[in-house]
Order: sequence, then C-alpha cells, then structure tokens
Amino acid sequence: MIVQTTVSQEATRRHEYATRTHTTRPPKVRSRWRRRLLRAALTAAVVLLALIAAGSGYLLSLPGVGDAEQRVQMLLAEHHASASGVPPSAKLAAAVVAVEDEHFYLNILIDILDGAGRAALATLHTSGDPGGSTIAQQLAKRLYGQGTGLEGTLQEIGLAVKLSLNYPKPLILSMYLNTVYYGNGYWGDEAAARGYFRTAPRSLDWAQAAMLAGLPEAPSAYDPIQHLALAKQRQRHVLDQLVVNHFLTSTQANAAYDEHLTFQSPYASG
Repeated sequence: MIVQTTVSQEATRRHEYATRTHTTRPPKVRSRWRRRLLRAALTAAVVLLALIAAGSGYLLSLPGVGDAEQRVQMLLAEHHASASGVPPSAKLAAAVVAVEDEHFYLNILIDILDGAGRAALATLHTSGDPGGSTIAQQLAKRLYGQGTGLEGTLQEIGLAVKLSLNYPKPLILSMYLNTVYYGNGYWGDEAAARGYFRTAPRSLDWAQAAMLAGLPEAPSAYDPIQHLALAKQRQRHVLDQLVVNHFLTSTQANAAYDEHLTFQSPYASG
C-alpha cells in the first residue's frame, strides 16, 4: 500500500508540473512576446501615419469641390432639366443606396477607408479600375471629368473623399440623383419621375422608385418602354437589395414587383 501511495503521489506531482509548464510562460518568454507585439504595433502606427500623410497631401493636390452644386446646375441646364430638392425622395434614395452603395450612410471614416482600399486595388489592376464605385465616386466622375487609367481612377477616388468631407450625405445623394441619366432623354430624378410616371420624385411608390433606381446602370438596355422584360429583371434585383438592406420586407418587395406600371411616352413629355 505504501508503494502504491508513493507512486500515486509521484504521478500527481508530474501531472501538476506538466500542467504548469503548458499553461504558463517563463517571465523571459512573456517579456520577449510583449516586446515583439509592441514593435509590431509601433510599426503599424508609423505605416498608418505615413499613409494618412501621403493621402492628405494627395487630397490637397486635387481640385477643390466647393463648386459641386454649381456644376450640378450647369449639367442640368445643359440638358434643359431642373433639379429636385434636398432631401431627395425617400423611396428613390433608399432604392439607389441599396443597389449602388449599401454603405453610403456609414461614418465618414468608412468613406475614407473605402477610398484608400479602392486606391490600393487600383494600383494592383493594370486597368486602374478597382470596380464597385461608391455614390460619391460616381458623382465625382460626373462633375469633374472621367480620367483614364490609374491616374484618373485615383483622382476620382480622391475627389469622392473630398466630396464626403465637404458635403452632408443627403446633399451628396441629391446631387447624384440630379446628375444621373435615366434614358429617353431624362436627366435627373425630377425629369425621370415626371417623364416616365407623370409624378414628382417624392410621390414615387416603391415599384416606381425601384424601376428608376435600376435604370442608370444601362439606360438603353433597361429601357422600360422598349425592353420591359429586362427592366423588370433589374427592378427585381433592386427590390431584393432593398430587402437585404432592411428597407422592405419580402412581402412588400413582392407586392411592388407585381404592381402594374404605366409608362408615359417620352415624346409626350413636352
């Protein structure tokens, strides 16, 4: 019995020692890991500060965006159209955000980080196009030109960040909606709503709003007067995105899709 007890105690001591050695690190090892983590954190901070400094310098080298609203008015005047007000139509705004830029309403920091990420992607693509332009980026392209290649894409991204820093979200969205081409000669949401549906943008229902929101991607291909089947497919996609982004329930989206829409002839719009 004495021998068995001694063996059992020895086994217990070995188990406790093995447990301690696996769950705790010697002080020198812990100190070494802390130093490594601290160096990594400092390196990351230096890189981040360098990127911020470089990005700030690049932004300062770009044209100012204080004339954005005037440029919108000039574009509309060029196409004999009038601007809609601020804030924009709630339903059309929701549909456009859902299908074009679902992170649009997030903090300005997200816009800056998104722009930085797109700039990094642009440098990796020989075409200079990182894809998936934000609403602010599309607005920048319409108002300040469509540069080609990597340089044009970086300017577009930088100007989008400047727009986000200088204008509130509702105004950016309103300017965007006013500069969009919806097909059949309709520039801006005011002309499109009245041209297709004989109503003001604020009076659009979900079916109409989703239809209009889907047109700018390809106004000719999705022309609801000439290609209704394709336009309905695009409308379905917009409605699905409204559900994904919690603007609509599936039941509401289905009801909007099933709604019969009557389109006015563009030649009768005056």
